[in-house]
Amino acid sequence: MLKEQYISDNGIIVRDKVKIAIDRIKFAYEVSQNREMGALHVAFSGGKDSTVLAELVKMSGVPYELHYNITGVDPPEVIYFMRKNYPELHWDKYEKSMFRLIIENHIPPTRLMRYCCLNLKERGGEGKICLTGVRASESVKRSKRKPFEKVVSSEREKFLFNDNDGDRRLWETCIKKSKDVVNPIIDWEESDVWEFIKSREIPYCKLYDEGFKRIGCIGCPMATTKERLKEFARYPKYKKNYIMAFDKMLKNMSSTTDWKTGEDVFNWWIHDFQKSDENQIKIEEIK
Repeated sequence: MLKEQYISDNGIIVRDKVKIAIDRIKFAYEVSQNREMGALHVAFSGGKDSTVLAELVKMSGVPYELHYNITGVDPPEVIYFMRKNYPELHWDKYEKSMFRLIIENHIPPTRLMRYCCLNLKERGGEGKICLTGVRASESVKRSKRKPFEKVVSSEREKFLFNDNDGDRRLWETCIKKSKDVVNPIIDWEESDVWEFIKSREIPYCKLYDEGFKRIGCIGCPMATTKERLKEFARYPKYKKNYIMAFDKMLKNMSSTTDWKTGEDVFNWWIHDFQKSDENQIKIEEIK
């Protein structure tokens, strides 16, 4: 529930998640003002959490810029949705496409080797305070995230800070060569997201009404095998493009592998990579 009641030593307290999220956004902008960093950089993907974040930032009344990192492998429906509903959106072009990254890294992206996220999803916002729609309940890894973070890009190291006054002051004053990140809806549940969307009649991508639980890169290894097979059945041209990239990847490798064709790589990537013994697969190390 967006408004939760709990009993403290002083009686019943109502915790309003919308108010708390907007307060985090306003605080982020105050820090941005103090540092002369300008408008907030709002990371936008077209998913349900992003639509909630964008609405909250609008409600806060602070200056912001909405940015989408083009990946080249997002569902077409997401692209159409963003073009229709977010004319103010900045479309930030990648330096290397997903397929070029595969060819150069000599292995498909996996859950342990997520160079795709590093180069496509997590870029941008340098020199700004960056807002994301990350929620702790999305995964075990994200459950460790906090409202305020500092990310040291070179080491992918995070400094995490909570909402209490001491942590906020540390986040505000801890000047490092880092990326300042704020996650306003970090403590929202999925039910909170949908309650907010419905209550404010916010447009959202139609894929959710067609049974999609997550909306992200087609073929993302963080999705289940069933979800990925569903995506490639719906978008066969993307499957073809991945296989073509895998073929080029094999030709670009100097070492031998158990894979003979791009189709072999694709089948391993979809079905076997999580249970494969790395000692049985001879691949070049990621440079």
